Amino acid sequence: MDPATEQLVAAAAAAEDPITTPFKNLPFVEASSATRVMVQKLPQPTALRETVAVHVKLPPPANKELEGSLVRVLGDQKNPQVLFRSDVLAELKQIPQSPGREFYTSFAQLDVSELERRAKNEEEIASGAFGEVTRESIVFNGRTPISRTVGAPVDVRTFQGGGLTPLSICPVRPVSTQASWGKSLLITDPAVVLDPARTWDPCTGAGTQGGVWTFAHLVREMAQNSGRTPEDFVKEWLSLWLNDYALNGSNVPARTNIFSQVIQPWATASGVSSALVTNPSTNRREVLLGGPLNLNISPFRLLAIVNRTDLGRSVGGGGYGGSSDAGELRFVFGLTRPSPWGGGTEATCGLRPFTVIFEYGVPRSGCQQVIDWARQWTQLASRPSFDATYLSQLQGMTQSVVLRDKAPGKGNRNAINQIRTNENTLNTLWQLREFTLSTQNFATDTETPVNGPLRPHTVALTPSDSLHNPNGGDPDLTAYVSTTVAAGLQTPLSVPFQCASSFSMPSSFNGRPLLGASSQIPANRWIVSGLSNTSAQDVCARKELSVNTCNGCHFGDTATNGAGGNLSFTHISPTSGIPARTSKFLTGGGPGFMFGVPDQQFGASVATWNFADLERRHQRLYDIATCSTCGPRFSLNAGILDQIQRLEGVVPFEPAISTGGKSPFKVGPITRVETVRSLLEVRPQFQGELRDEPTDFLRPVETFVH
Repeated sequence: MDPATEQLVAAAAAAEDPITTPFKNLPFVEASSATRVMVQKLPQPTALRETVAVHVKLPPPANKELEGSLVRVLGDQKNPQVLFRSDVLAELKQIPQSPGREFYTSFAQLDVSELERRAKNEEEIASGAFGEVTRESIVFNGRTPISRTVGAPVDVRTFQGGGLTPLSICPVRPVSTQASWGKSLLITDPAVVLDPARTWDPCTGAGTQGGVWTFAHLVREMAQNSGRTPEDFVKEWLSLWLNDYALNGSNVPARTNIFSQVIQPWATASGVSSALVTNPSTNRREVLLGGPLNLNISPFRLLAIVNRTDLGRSVGGGGYGGSSDAGELRFVFGLTRPSPWGGGTEATCGLRPFTVIFEYGVPRSGCQQVIDWARQWTQLASRPSFDATYLSQLQGMTQSVVLRDKAPGKGNRNAINQIRTNENTLNTLWQLREFTLSTQNFATDTETPVNGPLRPHTVALTPSDSLHNPNGGDPDLTAYVSTTVAAGLQTPLSVPFQCASSFSMPSSFNGRPLLGASSQIPANRWIVSGLSNTSAQDVCARKELSVNTCNGCHFGDTATNGAGGNLSFTHISPTSGIPARTSKFLTGGGPGFMFGVPDQQFGASVATWNFADLERRHQRLYDIATCSTCGPRFSLNAGILDQIQRLEGVVPFEPAISTGGKSPFKVGPITRVETVRSLLEVRPQFQGELRDEPTDFLRPVETFVH
């Protein structure tokens, strides 16, 4: 560890210690206050053949000007979601009853059989078929656990009678345990990651070379349609460390030790010669090999298979990985340098602080397909052991994602979203890089899928730590946090319990590049100057920026240094052996607990932020698998926004404000009931496609990087 990092670790250890506390310390709230969605059968279908009103309790708009608007437009310009205040619809006799002024309504098709299916699922869980159950849920605000509550079973009779029917959080789910996490969310057990039929261990040489969960298999599938052999595909990717490269105004210096630490030993083990040379015509370093690398004996050892259904796309944008309705599937590998190659033990393996994460967008679309995917994971969780049935089912699931041609619209027709690396093997400073099968256009903030090799990509939601000062004093960062991030905060605010923001990070801000080309320590959190520790908006906005950066999430803001598990810039350790050790940010300290980290700018006297991410993912998995309800729903095309503007001269358009984008419309509230009546009448003129969507399609947007 270099001196600068040592000083940061020592300072963190000397600061206020993170704390682990039980969920039972959280306040209890009644289910009624936690209910966000109600459905109500309409007396007769609408002109679009919609049969139910879907009432959603929306938080107050971030744009204060829109408070009291009778219409709210969410989503984006291409996919606008137009909702009407429920009490006004009741006044216009469009719905039988309003659940309250804080609810806004859209319409969908929902058959009673769908609610009956949900009721059956709830009964199945309650029977103990999936293990011991609990009726208590943890309420999360973003990633922060804030309270405890209980859900209510779905009431099919009330729905059939036309009454308001709450679709609350799951009324019952299996108890969250380390065992269930390890089978359905973050799989690190040796029975899987060292499965001799599906993995190959570069430390011992045991297993099946090219097995379905090996680095070699994933690369072979990804390289299809690239115009390269899989061996050349890997060589080109590793060679990206040999020379400086620039992205979005940031320079990423070469880390030439990639040759001595990875390429050369791999070539030697493959029985081929290797040399690092400088091309005189380009003055760039290149690798010369006497033959292809043997992918079957790659030095990357499987550490974990990770289910991220929680990153599924939602209206207005999902979490990181929001390109798929069903979220992501991830494979985490750690670098080794066995001695002798493949014939030693873990003690002689040379485990290196270097992880490679393959992050795939699960190729599932539509509500029913997402439920089916989630239910497959819950079935795995219910298996008594990692038996042959478990391993076979997991193999089928992973193969349905990683095989060639599973994503025709993406680069190389492969479902990979991005590959991320995280290491300090090649340099004393920890660094995170990102690679994709796409090209970025920084002028338009767009990217285009392309066939070919992996390309360097900016790191998600992380400012350049070479162009912007993570230790404060950066006016552009202050302006970005005070406008874009603050505008996306969910209201009302309350530190530390109500503090989550929906925001995106543009390539540039105030005319200067913002997104970074890489992320590294010693920048271990982001300090933003000019903020007040007495302002909930300032405290929350800074935290939301910092914890979603690579630097903050992998060090200071989640305390991965020492108290968080001594993992230093990783949440899954590549050097702890099998099974890999995981951070307290993930575990909370164990089932039933949450892990508190003092605010990294203002200290514990202002806020301590609690984390228990596997508990959050566990609840979300069962909410989808057991308690989701699906119904066909018509989208409206962008012409509806022009119609609103013609009628009122303004559009109550929120996301353009909360994401910092520029609205093509003058933004303002709708206050006339007659305008609501007119919009209801013309909705069929702007009918879009019919989509299979969950009734909770308007879940609060969550900004997650990891």
